[in-house]
Amino acid sequence: MADIPLMALYWTVAGPVEIHAGREWSTFSWRERCETVAGAGFQGIGLWHADVAHQLESSTYEDMRTVFDDAGLTYLEVEFLADFWVPAGEQARADSDRLRRQLFETAAAFDAHHIKVGNIPETPCELDRLIEEYAALCDDAAQHTDAKVAYEIIPFDPNVNTLDDGIRLVTEANRNNGGLAIDTWHMGKLRIAPEELERIPGDQLAWVEISDGPVEFMDDPIDEVINHRRLAGEGEFDIPGYIEACRAIGYDGPWGAEILSAELRALPLEEAVKRTYETTVAQFGAGVTNP
Repeated sequence: MADIPLMALYWTVAGPVEIHAGREWSTFSWRERCETVAGAGFQGIGLWHADVAHQLESSTYEDMRTVFDDAGLTYLEVEFLADFWVPAGEQARADSDRLRRQLFETAAAFDAHHIKVGNIPETPCELDRLIEEYAALCDDAAQHTDAKVAYEIIPFDPNVNTLDDGIRLVTEANRNNGGLAIDTWHMGKLRIAPEELERIPGDQLAWVEISDGPVEFMDDPIDEVINHRRLAGEGEFDIPGYIEACRAIGYDGPWGAEILSAELRALPLEEAVKRTYETTVAQFGAGVTNP
């Protein structure tokens, strides 16, 4: 299974952080994270913007890239950009534009695979306007980095919370460096069956993430999404089916393990990474043919 390019995403390896509510930067050093994920078999890792900003207080992109390369890693995810559709002049748009610059710089420094974007703040926007702003974002990104700009479908996004709307967004924007980010957790919660993903045009699937959980939401769905996801194979979602569907439309990029779990974050880093790698890679042998 070593030839399957898996990435350990930021919240999977960040340790005891306070997601969206406090200290989001990891107390695990960048070197420790890179070396641990590489040692477990992962070929890539994720970075969250607040962690990048924290590291840059005492380091440089060049230093960070050296650590990444020395660990033998290949792929990097950079996240997360929202509110790029907010009208110019509003504070949320000014904040988003500043973050945009940082994300572009980070992606360029690492030759990142993609920049993940979407609507965590749940900021409403007409879909037609969102399509225009997303296309403009992709054009801007292309001036700075070769990274894809992957828009994530999530249940709490008032603008793009169906597969149809996601497909419309990326196909009407029609940018070579654009595409959808598909997370099996969000697909399971939205009750989007694996075979439905085969409706995505192959050139518009930019990125795929894997995590598991129950189909029904907990009483507090926001708490669930950031603290109670499960390792692949330990929930109710058809993870092998989602993998097979993505491959059926030609997806041949790396795959991310994004396990937002307070229980996992409380474990020693090496144990958390080992468990995540073993459970994720097992899904690629569960009735799925490796190319």
